[in-house]
Amino acid sequence: MRKLIVGGLVAALALTACGSGQTDTTPSESGSAPAGATGNDRSYDVSGVQKVDEIAALLPQAVKDKGKLVIGASIDYAPAEFRADDLQTAIGYDVDLGKALGKVLGVETEVSAGEFASLLPGIGSKYDLGISSFTITDERTANYNMVSYVMVGSAYAAKAGNPNGFDAADICGKAIAVQNGTWQQEDLETKNKECTDSGKEAINVLVYGSQADATTNVIGGKADAFYADSTVAGYAAQLTNNQLEIVGDVFDSAPQGIVVAQDDAELTKAVQQAVQHLMDDGTFTKIMESWGTEDAALATAEIFPKQ
Repeated sequence: MRKLIVGGLVAALALTACGSGQTDTTPSESGSAPAGATGNDRSYDVSGVQKVDEIAALLPQAVKDKGKLVIGASIDYAPAEFRADDLQTAIGYDVDLGKALGKVLGVETEVSAGEFASLLPGIGSKYDLGISSFTITDERTANYNMVSYVMVGSAYAAKAGNPNGFDAADICGKAIAVQNGTWQQEDLETKNKECTDSGKEAINVLVYGSQADATTNVIGGKADAFYADSTVAGYAAQLTNNQLEIVGDVFDSAPQGIVVAQDDAELTKAVQQAVQHLMDDGTFTKIMESWGTEDAALATAEIFPKQ
C-alpha cells in the first residue's frame, strides 16, 4: 500500500506510484479526479453539496450548538483513509464521505486521528462518529449503532511474484501481517486455531498498529502476505508499481458502517438520512468512482442493529 522507503515516517505514510511521475490529481471542475490519474490524492470535491434543512434538523442540539462533527479515523488505510503527500492532510473515500455528510447536515467536520483499536472506546466522548472502514459485526452492534455505506471483502496481498509461494487456500505455517483491531485480525485468530486443532503448523500472525507497517513488512520480506480489506489490497497493488499483488480471491464480503454511540438515536437517524441522501443524489457514487472503488458502494444506508 505504501511506497517502500527504508526507515522513518515517510516509509509508513508515503503512498505513491513508485518509479513513475505522478500526473495531476487536482479535482476537476466536475469534482472528480482526472481520468487516468496515478497519484495518491483522488479526493472528490464536495464543496457543491448543499445543506438539507429537514435532515440537518434531526441533529442533536449539542451538535448544532458545537457546529462541528468530530470523526475518529485511523489514517493509514488507503484508499479509505490515509495521509496525503504532506503527511498531515487526511484523504480517502471515507474522508470525502465525512465532508459530504457535514455539508448535508450544515456543520463542519474534523478528522481526529487515532490508532484503529482505540477508536471505538472514544465514540460518544472523544469522537461524534467513527468513519474508518469498520466492518459491521454482531460484537460491534451490541455496543454501537452503525450506518452501512459500502460492502467490502477481504483479500491477501503478497510481494510481487509471490516469492514465498503464498497460497491463500493454505495459510497454515505462513507469516501474515495484519492491522491490530481489524476484523481480519480476529479472522486470522480463528484460522490459526483451525490450523493447530488439525495438527498443522500455526500461522505466524504479525500484528501491527497501522496498515502501513503491515504493508512495509510484506514488501520488506518479513511477512509472506498481509490480510486486509479487498479495497485496501487492490489499491496497494495498483499504486505500488507492481511491488505487491493480490493472491487468491476476494472473499467474506460484509458491509462496513459509520459508528455512532448507541444511546444517540438522534445523531444515528441524522447520519443515516444524510448518507441515504448522498446515495440518492449520486454524490456518494461519484466519491467512490473518484477513488476507483465504486463497486463497493451500497445503494441503501441501513442502521445496525436493525431498528
